[in-house]
Amino acid sequence: MNGREKGFLKVGGTPILSRIAKTLTSQCGTIVISAAGDPSRFAPFGAGVIVDQHCRGPMSGLADILEWCAGSDLGITHVLSVPSDTPFLPDDLGARLADVFEPDMFACCAVSGGRLHPIVGLWPLASRHAMHEAVARNALSFHAVLEGKTFAKVEWQTAPRDPFFNVNTPEDLAFAELI
Repeated sequence: MNGREKGFLKVGGTPILSRIAKTLTSQCGTIVISAAGDPSRFAPFGAGVIVDQHCRGPMSGLADILEWCAGSDLGITHVLSVPSDTPFLPDDLGARLADVFEPDMFACCAVSGGRLHPIVGLWPLASRHAMHEAVARNALSFHAVLEGKTFAKVEWQTAPRDPFFNVNTPEDLAFAELI
């Protein structure tokens, strides 16, 4: 995106992060952002920021959020994760993932159009250990950390639009505007 932070891009006149925060507010008790760099740039979004010290990608950031939650006194047992470039998240995301989550599962992830979206998932705090181990081995893919683990997949319809459509290019942003 030519160096622009995707979550700050506007779709329908609203920054993608604002759209995400609005969708998740009714689904989550606490909203935090994992990001590298100066956390003050996220102040307008009203969410806490956990600084990604390692800058090793989304899974590393999620592992740090899970670690932060485990050390907090907020009583958090699971984290609902989403990427910052998904402007059309479903209003029932957390509920649908939680409905199929079983105590012995490593995670529960979203699927649309037959495609797994592992960053869109419900993660118990215990999954942080395997994520930290994967990051230490330089296995930074969510697919790699899910391999061999028990996890559920929850399918969403892609019509009238894919709820997990993400904005990666100027063309994607133009398409999101059309939607």
